[in-house]
Amino acid sequence: MTATLTAPPAGVTARARRAKRPWARTGALVRLYLRLDRVRIVIWALALGLTVAGIVPALEAAYPDAAARQSRATLMTNPSAVLMSGPSFGLDSYTFGAMVANEVSLTVLVATSIMAILLVVRHTRADEEAGRTEVLRAQPVGRYAPAAAALAAVTVATLAVGATVAAALIGAGLETASALAMGLGTALTGLVFGAVAAVTTQLTAHARAASGLAMAVLGAAFLVRGVGDILHPGGSWLSWFSPLAWAQQARLFVALRWWPLGLSLAATLVLLAVAVSLAQRRDLGAGLLAGRPGPAVAPAALLSPAGVARRLLRGSFGGWGAGLLLLAVAFGALANSLEDAVAGLPDLREWIGAGTALDDLTATFGAAMLSFLVLGVAAFAVSAVLRLRAEEEAGRTELVLASGTSRPGWLAGWLAVVAVQTVVLLVVSGFGLGLGMAVVTGDGGWVGRLAVGALAYLPAVAVVAGLAVALVGLLPRVAALVWVLVAYVVLVTWFGGLLNLPAWARDVSPLARTPYVPVEEVAAGPLAALAAVAVVLVGLGFVGFRRRDLGG
Repeated sequence: MTATLTAPPAGVTARARRAKRPWARTGALVRLYLRLDRVRIVIWALALGLTVAGIVPALEAAYPDAAARQSRATLMTNPSAVLMSGPSFGLDSYTFGAMVANEVSLTVLVATSIMAILLVVRHTRADEEAGRTEVLRAQPVGRYAPAAAALAAVTVATLAVGATVAAALIGAGLETASALAMGLGTALTGLVFGAVAAVTTQLTAHARAASGLAMAVLGAAFLVRGVGDILHPGGSWLSWFSPLAWAQQARLFVALRWWPLGLSLAATLVLLAVAVSLAQRRDLGAGLLAGRPGPAVAPAALLSPAGVARRLLRGSFGGWGAGLLLLAVAFGALANSLEDAVAGLPDLREWIGAGTALDDLTATFGAAMLSFLVLGVAAFAVSAVLRLRAEEEAGRTELVLASGTSRPGWLAGWLAVVAVQTVVLLVVSGFGLGLGMAVVTGDGGWVGRLAVGALAYLPAVAVVAGLAVALVGLLPRVAALVWVLVAYVVLVTWFGGLLNLPAWARDVSPLARTPYVPVEEVAAGPLAALAAVAVVLVGLGFVGFRRRDLGG
């Protein structure tokens, strides 16, 4: 018997050769990722662009002339202000453009970096952990194509954010060259931390760990830049070890220089080369850092819904707690620098005082800063509630319910943990703010007053989190829309007074119904009304979660 070997068709052979290329089908995956992320990218770009567009007229209203800007310049020399904003250039003759760059740049850089980290991890380690990358690799897709496509998509996202930021600055009438430099610096800084995430996804086998490591690098970069900028006006040698400093060192709207942005591009390329090298040393689905084996028997605490929730949320709770404490102390340390800055600035006085008389400027300042810190607590509460939806989408909720836990019990245990952690964060925020104020004023009574006063915001935060619960229970597919309310509350709290928003627009924010502690006396009526609204929203969430299909 004679066997005849038949060569495969030429088209099949060509496809097989292409599939062996490490970057095969990268373009197709880029289109796929951009389609999946189109809403996220648009939201991030519009949110940051509109934030800049809103801050510029607010600053112009608060500091309408050169004398007012010079008053602000004196505040920018405070170490806490430097830590939270960056090196301040042009303080001797403080132009409006220099003020905008000093006030806005760090916030935009950090936010864009967070976006890049989340998007890179979403399309690399998260897909790999969920098994989607294995399905892709079963097709004629190259080994590096998913990661390359993810980074290409993130490049588009960061460029979109940079473009909207630059457009907002140019639309406000600021210098075009510096506005474009700020947009480019924003995009390149985001790419640096996207490349950092590309490295961390090679180290660990879990998406949350990869995100956590990349966020830790971002936090370290923030602190290194802050300490370096405090050591020397305009930044010291230590500042240059932080990617966040490079875009700010372009000296926007003062003495523009482009070359520091080249450091961001070079760092991105180096980090991507490291990521490729590490990817060659691991198996699909594995990480280079071996995971520590867990105990043979689960602790008794993990046998309850509350125990599971506490275990899953402890990382984010610790991160938010440390961040809010640091931010609160820094805010409080500004208390003794404020009086000179607000002298002769009626618009700024109205913004800080939220319409109240400034008989006690320090107390009014503390009330304003506390209302800002509460926004972070509300963001944590919303993210913790939405984590419940993520557990459901990953299929882990079904496993918990299969063990005999009821749906109401699972939801109640989770929300109980979120409630306790929210209360702790409120107290931590007030404590840190009071501590910072006590250090600079010498009055230790601020610690207790603000730590207790922060609890007045609990009903307002509960309303925001309650809406998230209601959406998770009734309309889980659009639960993320609760972030629209969070963004609106931020806008009203920060700029409601300066933008002259009508009373009804401000009253939509739950925080507007909260007494302005410690300036105003706490009234039970408004707080009880907010608590009732929160209870109704949570009740609707329980009803919906009990009746709907899981994963729906």
